[in-house]
Amino acid sequence: MFVHNKKVLVVENDEAIAVLRALASDTRVLILSLLTYESTNVATLAAALDIPLSTLNFNVRQLQEAGLIDVAYEPGTRGTQKLLRKRYDEVTVRLPGVTVQSAADGLVELALPVGAYRGAEVRPSCGLLSDTRFIGVNDDPRSFQEAERAFAQLLWFQQGYVEYAFHKNVPFGATLTELEFSAELCSEAPDYNLDWPSDITLSVNGVDVGTWTSPADYGGRRGHLTPPWWPPDQTMYGELKTWTVTPGGTLLDGAPCSAVTLADLNLAAASHIAVRLGVKSDARHVGGLNLFGGRCGDHPQDLLLRLRYTIR
Repeated sequence: MFVHNKKVLVVENDEAIAVLRALASDTRVLILSLLTYESTNVATLAAALDIPLSTLNFNVRQLQEAGLIDVAYEPGTRGTQKLLRKRYDEVTVRLPGVTVQSAADGLVELALPVGAYRGAEVRPSCGLLSDTRFIGVNDDPRSFQEAERAFAQLLWFQQGYVEYAFHKNVPFGATLTELEFSAELCSEAPDYNLDWPSDITLSVNGVDVGTWTSPADYGGRRGHLTPPWWPPDQTMYGELKTWTVTPGGTLLDGAPCSAVTLADLNLAAASHIAVRLGVKSDARHVGGLNLFGGRCGDHPQDLLLRLRYTIR
């Protein structure tokens, strides 16, 4: 009796793009099918598929670079033979978007990648990057409309905003008692600058909730999660800041921030919650903004919205 332990690959972001491209070929899918139960040498595979060895090797490279097969060299009857082995039986692709987690009764957590904004209006210097490369062209605001922005792990701009739409995933009939939003941020300076203040404002449903004056564009040491290819003389990490809107006012990291209350946000009738982060043109310190995703900077967290509620 044949017993097979299924191996599953779970991919997201840039890794998912590479895997999907590798699978977008009938030839490569057939190669994986023929490798289901045992390792096979390239000559046998080329004969089975009735294709030239050069064509097979090209497709093998695509599968190997995507991490879907292993290649080994072993002694054969006529020298060394190249053996191929399939690494996985199933691939699961996690699409970018909202992650919803009910942490406890009366609490819903909503997470969004930094590139999942629904609107952006930015001025240079500006740009985006993923785990492995820049997205679009640096200092070109049009790059903020690139489809690959969904995979961004860091975005920055000198002045303007990005706006996100969080679905209000609370039970029908629930009454919100607290809204909490947190993100890793800092100022935006050329390269980096430890004395570069910037007034970063959080708005919810069109209401300015509160402004944090970031003291710096942080660098000088690598962020705990910042990709190794990112140049060492650039922004590396930010501060994790948390705004909390309550019935009595707004707090920033637990300290009073503004008089804006939950009632001011008109949340009862809204199907979603619009969250905007930006630097206003008339701010005292127009020092830009860097916004970090869960795999860049110091904190393994995307944009996080917590909604606390009661049901009567």
